[in-house]
Formats: sequence, C-alpha cells, structure tokens
Amino acid sequence: MDDLPEPKRTKDAAGDDPNERVRELKPIEYIRTVNGYLLKGNKKSAYAVIQRAMVMCPDDPFVISFYGSLQASVDKKHRSGVDNCTKAISMVQKNAGVVGKELLFPVLYLNLGKAYVAAGKKKNAVAAFYQGLHYDPLHTAIKKELRSLGARKKPIVSFLDRSNPVNKYLGKAMNRKKSPQR
Repeated sequence: MDDLPEPKRTKDAAGDDPNERVRELKPIEYIRTVNGYLLKGNKKSAYAVIQRAMVMCPDDPFVISFYGSLQASVDKKHRSGVDNCTKAISMVQKNAGVVGKELLFPVLYLNLGKAYVAAGKKKNAVAAFYQGLHYDPLHTAIKKELRSLGARKKPIVSFLDRSNPVNKYLGKAMNRKKSPQR
C-alpha cells in the first residue's frame, strides 16, 4: 500500500505546527489508489485501501460501491457486497441530476456487475452491465466485462427462441451489415 498518497499537512485554526495535524484524504484520492491497484490486478491491496476509505468516508457512494465490489470478490461476502453496490446506486439516484447520472452511473453499475460475477450470478451481472451501458454506451470497462462473460445480444425477434432459424438468419444478416466489406 505504498502507492497511497501521503496526506497533506495543514495548519489548524489556532495556527499550530502543521506537522501535528494530518488532513484526511478525499474520497477521490482513495478511489484513484484503488483503481491503480485494480489495474495491476492487486485486489487485496485495493480492498485494504477501500476499507480504510470506508472508515474515513462512510457516506461517499463511490467508496461504498468500490467497497461492495471488492467485498464480494476478495472477502467472498457476496450478499453484503451486492447490497453495498445497490445502496451506492440509490444514494446517487436521490442526489444526482440528469447530467450526474450519465457520468456517475456507469461506474456504479460496473461495480454492481462485478459483485454479481463474484457471487456467481451471471444473469444479474449482465443486466447490471447493460444498465451501465444505458448511461454510457461506449464505456470500455463494461464492454470488457461483457466480453469476458461471453454475453450475447438479445435475439432479433424477442418472442422467438435464439435457435429459431428466423433469429439465426436475421442475426447473421445484421452482423454481415456491420462488418467491413473485404
């Protein structure tokens, strides 16, 4: 956990020595550190940092969301992890404006989806990832998670089975249209 930024020293109102008091880190600083560990594949260190963040910033929805995701995947507390991710989404829904939802929700749904994956609930994970894509269709991390799950698009004709020849041929025709001509 050496990557955690050193807290900045500040003077208090009385003008005491700045070395005596240490300011708390902001939630975003914890999240950046957690993301750094996650990019390196070090979930245990990320979990240790986010646990510290939960003590310092227990009401921040992003801290709660990352905590829930890591709680499910590292600590194997699946139900609690999913509950924390859902709680974070509810907190943002109550407080975010229209613009905020588009910027904030993809990450929250990404974390919820990861918690569902850790719990072995692929269908719920896929639904959470698609909900995140609803807010940001180009979110690369969500798309990567969906690819790793092997998630497939809904059938073209939804009331017919995926294996129905109508869906098979329409799907192939639609894919042929999207792929570049050779």
